[in-house]
Amino acid sequence: MTTKRREAATQSEQKLLRTGAAVLAAATSLTGLSLLTAQSAQAAACEGTTTKIGQIQGSTDTAAVTGPVTVRGVVVSDNEGSSPTLQGFYVQDGGDKDKSTSDGIFVYAPGADRVKAGDEVQVSGTVSEYQGQTQIGSTTAIDVCATGKKVKPTTVKLPLKSADELERYEGMLVKLSQKLTVTEHYLLGRFGQVTVSSGGRLMQPTNVYAPSDPRRAELQAANDLNQLIIDDAANNQNPDPIVFGRDGKPLSATNTLRTGDTVKNATGVLTYTWAGNAASPNAWRLRPVGALNGEAKFKADNDRPKSSKVSGDLTVASSNVLNYFNTFTGCSFGVGGAAADCRGAESAAEFERQKAKEVAALKSLDADVVGLMEIENDGYGADSAIADLTSALNAATKPGTYAYVDVDAAVGTTNAAGDDAIKVGMLYKPAAVKPVKTLVQQDETFERHPLSVTFEQKKGGARLSVVVNHFKSKGCDGATGADADQNDGQSCFNARRTGQANALAGWISDTVVPAAQDKDVLVIGDLNSYAKEDPIQALVAKGYTDMVDREIGSKKAYSYVFDGQSGYLDTALASSSLKSQVKDVEDVHINADEPSVLDYNTNFKSAGQITSLYAPDRFRASDHDPVLIGLKLRK
Repeated sequence: MTTKRREAATQSEQKLLRTGAAVLAAATSLTGLSLLTAQSAQAAACEGTTTKIGQIQGSTDTAAVTGPVTVRGVVVSDNEGSSPTLQGFYVQDGGDKDKSTSDGIFVYAPGADRVKAGDEVQVSGTVSEYQGQTQIGSTTAIDVCATGKKVKPTTVKLPLKSADELERYEGMLVKLSQKLTVTEHYLLGRFGQVTVSSGGRLMQPTNVYAPSDPRRAELQAANDLNQLIIDDAANNQNPDPIVFGRDGKPLSATNTLRTGDTVKNATGVLTYTWAGNAASPNAWRLRPVGALNGEAKFKADNDRPKSSKVSGDLTVASSNVLNYFNTFTGCSFGVGGAAADCRGAESAAEFERQKAKEVAALKSLDADVVGLMEIENDGYGADSAIADLTSALNAATKPGTYAYVDVDAAVGTTNAAGDDAIKVGMLYKPAAVKPVKTLVQQDETFERHPLSVTFEQKKGGARLSVVVNHFKSKGCDGATGADADQNDGQSCFNARRTGQANALAGWISDTVVPAAQDKDVLVIGDLNSYAKEDPIQALVAKGYTDMVDREIGSKKAYSYVFDGQSGYLDTALASSSLKSQVKDVEDVHINADEPSVLDYNTNFKSAGQITSLYAPDRFRASDHDPVLIGLKLRK
């Protein structure tokens, strides 16, 4: 290219650059004008008189101001969208300098998608109460005034000082920086919620103190102030996925969330409302937030047990098998009894899932003697539930490892174990022991008759009578008079259970011990009574020693979780002659700590969850933990 042509090209390029710069400047000017126009429009929309949110909330549990209002604040949690979202957002202003009033409120705007966390908004609508929560609904204006705003969460701590302490934070962004412990997850699968407490899991007060001890009521009051629900951001039932597993990942059979796991720095909006259904009624809930302030991540602080071993040369287990029925239609109260609703698995497919878990649990215990509760009361034939369970257990170990006691044959009476829909039962290893005497307490005091089997140890010939029980439940249906709830922490039918304990002790001393020709007796089973309740103490008064209390301690031992509190209903009580021969006791925590949604049931689960929430392992085979007792018998 010649010099002139190069100069011409350079001049052309410069002209194009000048033209482009002019166009860009014009565009920038227009963009700036548009931005200024938009900002002006936002400013105009966000002018006018507003009411402080604290003035609306007031210092009580209902709104101090009702009717039409306009508020301005920052969105601290965006939960807009169609159901099952919360269908709105939480907004918080700078406060009214009154520490007794909340500076946050929920804006109910179904179907809207107008804001995001960090937006400063001005909202006009009508104040009302819904399921205990003060909110603004019937909105006439929702305007974004600015973006990118941040709100520092207010620190909240457990335990609370009073039941109404959280009212001043309703609808606000809060943070619990302390380590909190999962103390219940019963509704995790149904509503996506977890209950947490400070200082570890909450214990059942009557597991620690006698009902009449003032400290029992004090502990209950303290427990009531030391729990808070962490809930997901939806109001639907049976969510998929269930967002609260460990490490911020969804729940699954391989990513559980156990009672005893922990969370720290939980941040979210504090609400008082329901979970969308009366089965999870109005309560204080922390709804974790996401990108604005981080979210709750649960950590494994209570690992699944890897093995179950106790010292001694003879092991006995107590295991509640949670309605192990291999009949799905046409059930009855005992053989030939009146028609009864079938319990447990609703289909053959569910039953195979249940069986796999129960067999895995029993196999892992590897006990020489196993007392069973909640097995179908359908006799002892080849098709009975107890025969089915024994056969499956032998298939998982080796043929002949276990046998079951045919109680009807041993006693010579049909339905010897009672005429309830369920019964107690006994399995044993023929290589370790042989049954020499089987007795049943056929007393109408009991819904499910106590079963005593005296075993003779193959090695050494020592004898032991194992008495398995399932006392009356704490349910209040039909409870009257002394059986009604006495408000002492023992719930309903405590008088009946205490009568059962006294009758049991008398029967053992009058019948079991003479027939066994040996005083060594181990009482096991689900007595539906916590450690310091009257039925257990009635047996202690008769000379029995609570071996769970002795070996583990009632302040920390548990086999069951109810209403956010842990304790043991499944026990092991040794006669005075036996207590020195008990070498070890373990509550095997494979069930009570696990979410119930990880069990065998397929109801209310998506096709994906039927697979992802299930494993044919020993975890959540039942709702009660088994008890494993190690003994070294003397002849």
